[in-house]
Amino acid sequence: MYITVFSGTNGSSINELSNPRGLALNSISGALYIADSDNHRVMSYLSNVPTLVAGGNGSGTSNTQLNFPNGLAFDSSSNSLYIVNYASHNVVRWVLGESSWTLVAGSPAGTAGALSTMLYYPTSLILDAMGNMYVADFYNHRIQLFMRGKLNGTTIVGVTSTAGNHAYLLYYPYGMALDSDFNLLVVDRSNQRVQKFFRY
Repeated sequence: MYITVFSGTNGSSINELSNPRGLALNSISGALYIADSDNHRVMSYLSNVPTLVAGGNGSGTSNTQLNFPNGLAFDSSSNSLYIVNYASHNVVRWVLGESSWTLVAGSPAGTAGALSTMLYYPTSLILDAMGNMYVADFYNHRIQLFMRGKLNGTTIVGVTSTAGNHAYLLYYPYGMALDSDFNLLVVDRSNQRVQKFFRY
């Protein structure tokens, strides 16, 4: 059995998507959030009703816009979405019902970089039970850990700006998951493998 959430037609109307990239589930309301990347917005789907919840103002770096959103995470404690803003090289937090975002990682101006406070085409994120954030920093070939409320990240997997196939290196990391023991699993895309890194 399956249910089609959206039409399957590429477009920008309220019931269409264009290159969707990420999903998150609201465990309280049951709403499904979809990163509608090429439409620069995040859509919510609940009870067969699609709703715009973030972005939708074209691509850009202002705090009312998104720029090819990719990964998503829902934070029930703040009733907000954490959004990987892929082409703006940052992660933003958008409180549901608000009209703008707050920066949580990367450059507010959309600048790429390899410093501990910067990102370079990030692709995905996860939040742990303490509210700490893990970001797959795609072009920097690393996983950055941002402790709750901090803009300065720590590289916990990979070597910044160094791609490779050794066990301690990554080559365009894409997706992640934490298991029940807080071990980190990483989709190491261009190495065609999934790596498991024991609890940091």
